[in-house]
Amino acid sequence: MTAPVKQMRLVIVGATGMVGGYALRYALAHPDVELVTTIGRRKTGVLHSKLNEVVHQDFADCSALAGVLARQDAVVFCLGTYTGSVSDAELRTITAGYTIEFARVLHTSSPTAGFSFLSGSGADPTGRSRMAFARSKGEAEKALLAYGFPCVYIFRPAYIYPVLPRKEPNSSYRLLRAIYPVFRVLFPNQVIRADDLARAMVDVVVRVGQEQRSLVFENRDIRAIVRSVPRQIE
Repeated sequence: MTAPVKQMRLVIVGATGMVGGYALRYALAHPDVELVTTIGRRKTGVLHSKLNEVVHQDFADCSALAGVLARQDAVVFCLGTYTGSVSDAELRTITAGYTIEFARVLHTSSPTAGFSFLSGSGADPTGRSRMAFARSKGEAEKALLAYGFPCVYIFRPAYIYPVLPRKEPNSSYRLLRAIYPVFRVLFPNQVIRADDLARAMVDVVVRVGQEQRSLVFENRDIRAIVRSVPRQIE
């Protein structure tokens, strides 16, 4: 007799963002997810029987989340900001500081939880990169792996295609969106759809998350995961 699949309690951080929003939709539709708790500075506006929303303003201090994070099975962490939209110092605070502080409280409350982390292509855990984004993401990756979670899945997408129209954060993103139809044909391993990335981040930590291992997925790897995951939402 096949053992029943465990119904998981999943936390999504950054569910009002582009990737986090898709992660929320996919998680709510996932048959193996019992409860989804979102943590962010504002509510998502989504109503669902499986959804518990927690508003938290100060990610520099996540101590107040200790109770919320107790008895959780996995986290999909999508909180972040765009390069060039803030100073290098603020980028490091948001990208590395907030991630590390959240992981500290999570590890105290749910030390066996799986952790799915939205990093980025070129992330440098050695800290030697000249790019502030690469150093900050690398610092966060290094800290997550050092905490001792049984499984940490690090996703390093290249260009994330927004799918739905939006106000692009800067001229570089406007250009990339404009040339995306050609870019995805010429350089398929340098692009990933936001909804596909979200599906992969949720599915890996839910379906594979109990295998107690840590993996880094580059853009090519993420695309391979997507091809193996059935699409449940549009």
